[in-house]
Amino acid sequence: MSNATQAIIFGGAGFIGTHLATSLVASQRYKRVVSVDIGQPRANVAGVEYLHHDVRQTIDSGISDGSPTDIFNLAAIHVTPGHPDGDYYYTNVLGAVNVCRFANAIGCSNIVFTSSISIYGPSEAALDEEATPAPVSAYGRSKLAAEKIHLLWQSEALDRKLTIVRPAVIYGLHERGNFTRLSRLLERNSFVYPGRTDTIKSCGYVKDLVSSMMHMSNQQDGVSIYNFSFEHRYTISEICAAFSRVAAYRKPRLTIPIWFMNLAVLPFEALHSAGLKTGINRDRVRKLWFSTNILPKRLVESGFKFSYDLESSLVEWKRESALRDFD
Repeated sequence: MSNATQAIIFGGAGFIGTHLATSLVASQRYKRVVSVDIGQPRANVAGVEYLHHDVRQTIDSGISDGSPTDIFNLAAIHVTPGHPDGDYYYTNVLGAVNVCRFANAIGCSNIVFTSSISIYGPSEAALDEEATPAPVSAYGRSKLAAEKIHLLWQSEALDRKLTIVRPAVIYGLHERGNFTRLSRLLERNSFVYPGRTDTIKSCGYVKDLVSSMMHMSNQQDGVSIYNFSFEHRYTISEICAAFSRVAAYRKPRLTIPIWFMNLAVLPFEALHSAGLKTGINRDRVRKLWFSTNILPKRLVESGFKFSYDLESSLVEWKRESALRDFD
């Protein structure tokens, strides 16, 4: 990292931001750690200063105390499906512009930006960082555009460093997304495989993600772009089996043809159109059907060592949550 004594995390109140803030405070590297977000913190981290601001609006340079600063830009609309297409661009692209303008205003020379593997699109073939981006969603396209904005910022001065991480599915304490939904379905013995059991779902534990961000931002490159996931590309059946071993859930056995599942969710989509949000739709079914097959090639080549695998991380998540949000 740089010689910064201040860290500002845009999007620091969310799931990953909370873990990042915890790590930064624990490192004692910074005299001041600031979270800037429009949401309430998933958990209040002692030693973090929480500020309320929307990155879609101009960011006041007064947020900084004037000392050398590292910026972590995690701010995004990321739940997909779930928002109109325009919302992803409005937040993720305009937010990138405003964060980079803020960095210019305070003289920051180091940014870590969280992008997404959604910039690649679904793929059965394994994709490393050399793969050509082919996003199929507004979220993926907005994240790719935000990468370009950060790269433009970095190119404007020789001393600037930019680290872009493209995380796969991330899980852990305070997560409220894919793995939490899967856990609850498995607990109720109501999860069924949508058409196949061998869908690859590259994933990673949030604590390893945060460690990788610190590791890669310490590299000497002006620009460092890397994928984050476990080296092993877990299939949905392997993920379900690990949950079953850790939480004593019954293993799912039923596989339903994808065409039938698409028909079955139509009533839920009708309810959604009528104003009752269920979270069940064909887009979500398709996400379970298609593989996200990602290789963390650059991370591994850099010498990064994972502290967890899937099962050990689920054990820790269960222990830390004390059954609060794991099941």
